[in-house]
Amino acid sequence: MNKKVLVFLGHPDKDTRSGTFADEYEAGAKSAGYEVRRVNIGDLQFDPILHKGYKEIQELEPDLKKTQEDIKWADHIALFYPNWFVSMPALLKGFFDRTWLPGFAFHFKPGSYGSWDRLLKGKSADVFITMDAPPWAERMMFGDYSNEIRKGIFGFAGIAPVRITKIGHMKNMPDDKLAFWKKKIRKHGSRAW
Repeated sequence: MNKKVLVFLGHPDKDTRSGTFADEYEAGAKSAGYEVRRVNIGDLQFDPILHKGYKEIQELEPDLKKTQEDIKWADHIALFYPNWFVSMPALLKGFFDRTWLPGFAFHFKPGSYGSWDRLLKGKSADVFITMDAPPWAERMMFGDYSNEIRKGIFGFAGIAPVRITKIGHMKNMPDDKLAFWKKKIRKHGSRAW
């Protein structure tokens, strides 16, 4: 069976380094013969605010329903986003707030406190987080901000393993370093696991 890979750009703007890296990963996955689908969050039409929490589930917009289907379809998810104030962009967080719902990503077991079914088990993920500072400096100042996606979102739904790659000094990255990262990310795409 051919591996199915979803490349998800979580930066609202496609014309960015995150977008370039997503393009490289997609090209690498296609060159390896994988089936590939692409989602650019900036192209989706949806309200990113979960207005009433789980008290009242909002009707999902067609783009969110389609992206949920893409996630279910995929064996492997490659997510790209920038680190803004030690978190993901608000639009990406809003996407997860709206789509990571009971019955899709998880199911709490009735009468069992703290126990749930992880409904996206069997999938793996590569996550690429870009930032202006060096990753080691960000971690020293703010701790491991990647736990939000690794454990709180993907892990909660059963997606594992989740491989995190942090890429820093984006603003002042010289061309040779950018070429290095593009080549490395294309290679990641060619062996998506």
